[in-house]
Amino acid sequence: MPFITGRPLSKPGGRPVNQDSTAFVLARSMGCWVLADGLGGHAAGEVASRAAVEAVVEAFNNTLGISGSALRHYVSAAQAAVLEQQRRRHDLSPMKTTITILVASDGFARWIHVGDSRLYAFRDGQVLDQTDDHSVPQALVEAGEIRKEDIREHPERNRILRALGKRGEPQPDVSEPFYIGSGDAFLLCSDGFWEYVLEAEMEMDLQAAKNPDEWIESMERRLLERVPPDNDNYSALAIFVT
Repeated sequence: MPFITGRPLSKPGGRPVNQDSTAFVLARSMGCWVLADGLGGHAAGEVASRAAVEAVVEAFNNTLGISGSALRHYVSAAQAAVLEQQRRRHDLSPMKTTITILVASDGFARWIHVGDSRLYAFRDGQVLDQTDDHSVPQALVEAGEIRKEDIREHPERNRILRALGKRGEPQPDVSEPFYIGSGDAFLLCSDGFWEYVLEAEMEMDLQAAKNPDEWIESMERRLLERVPPDNDNYSALAIFVT
């Protein structure tokens, strides 16, 4: 298996409950990495994120795949799991979560996401591709009203336009096939992480790291130097292609 996965990072930050969830699974020549962020303004976000992540892992184990239809199936399974939790407990009916999934084989990778938990793909130590947030600030970027780098400071950066747990289809974005080789890297992270670590710093720390754990630790040190006392939960998964 040509992948090295670092220890998952997931901490409550300055909040009493960690509403983020992460997981990864390797099966035969494929890997699946998933990260979810239960929306902080809704009840029991931690239940939603955990249900979504567990559903993705189960769906991947049952139906290994890297096609667009396979990835959409994983998201549909996560959506169904969140809606089922809502039906079981009416007090949890407002809960929602983001989801970001990476699936990779020996030759290529694809990813899919709903919400503002991000995936970054790196080549030669630099960001080659990344997901676009499903958020109000991202919509303003696309409308030409603000710059992409302004998202982190925008007052409505936490307004999410798409999430699992809403009625109807979740409307994920799925990538085209991304051909991978030795030295490539991936980072999945919640907004509580990427809001405090700039892309240039991700690149700098990646180029200096010997393994995914060193990379994550360097970025977390930057985050901890900047966060306020009541900072959001933060989570990240780092993957090296060998």
